[in-house]
Amino acid sequence: MTSGSRRKVMLATGLAVVIAWERGLPAQKPVASVDSRTGVRWSVARTADGHPDMEGVWNFATLTPLVRPDRFAGRAFMTDEEAAAFEQNTLQGVNADRRGATGPPLVDGAAYNEFWFERGTLATIEGRKPTSLVVNPADGRIPALTADAQERQAQRAASGRRFDSPADFSLSERCLRSASGPPYLPTAPDGANLIRIVQTRGQVALVQEKFHETRIVPLDGRPLPSSPIRSWMGASRGHWDGDTLVVETAHFTGQLALGTRFDENLRLVERFTRVGPNTLLYEVTVDDPTFFTKPWTVRLPMTRTGEELHEFACHEGNYSLPNILRGARFQEQSDTSGSSARR
Repeated sequence: MTSGSRRKVMLATGLAVVIAWERGLPAQKPVASVDSRTGVRWSVARTADGHPDMEGVWNFATLTPLVRPDRFAGRAFMTDEEAAAFEQNTLQGVNADRRGATGPPLVDGAAYNEFWFERGTLATIEGRKPTSLVVNPADGRIPALTADAQERQAQRAASGRRFDSPADFSLSERCLRSASGPPYLPTAPDGANLIRIVQTRGQVALVQEKFHETRIVPLDGRPLPSSPIRSWMGASRGHWDGDTLVVETAHFTGQLALGTRFDENLRLVERFTRVGPNTLLYEVTVDDPTFFTKPWTVRLPMTRTGEELHEFACHEGNYSLPNILRGARFQEQSDTSGSSARR
């Protein structure tokens, strides 16, 4: 090869590298790993700056209970036979198409059939079926509430029996916030278990389908604000620990206590790790010292889907709040006047 030819090859190679970089193609070769669920070798796709590519829509619906059932006390995993029976019995028990088949009909009648629900399957972590999503404490149980949290729950329960104002209703009924994250814990199978991750060099965005809550997580090393403006989702900061995305979140609003789950002192440490071609392992430690007597940790696999997030229109056709409040005022008037006079 002549020197001129060598220069042309080198120039062409250099241009190809520059174009690949500018187009955001992976800057380094994927690293071969083994899928924790199937044992199949795979290579994680990487972004231009070398971090694992976590973009996409992820589903974390699961039939695995958050808290370990008594039948599995002292055991972190199910046998294959137990897992098959547990999954079958659970699906039969929650099947909305079987309502009214046995026993008295439910209050909500045939509101939604099974077509609309995403139940998921039992979680698989490192090839095994855990008996609970809570992995710490080792008993698979959420720690006891503090005395103050128990008092808050009692007050909230009393408030739930009043109909004086919209504030007596839950956050979900008021379309302010549901049991949606963070933290991302499987709840109602009606869209609460889908999130989209959008990833750039300096930020990660996490969008949840239910209520369309979006977190922007800076990755540039900036600290959490010292004088926080509290919000439903708190303030988040992230960094990479090897191939794991670590997100720390604090400064939540005190109104979270209305859902009797957490309060304004909640602090989360979340870890996102690609463990398979379509599996993202999510681990979150909940530290809320004024609500729980000690921290607790959940481990949950998320599955990449080909789905899109859809509109969640909570207030559309939501007549329950005004109708309930109107009925309460009518009842008060009736009790006062001794009659059922129309308003």
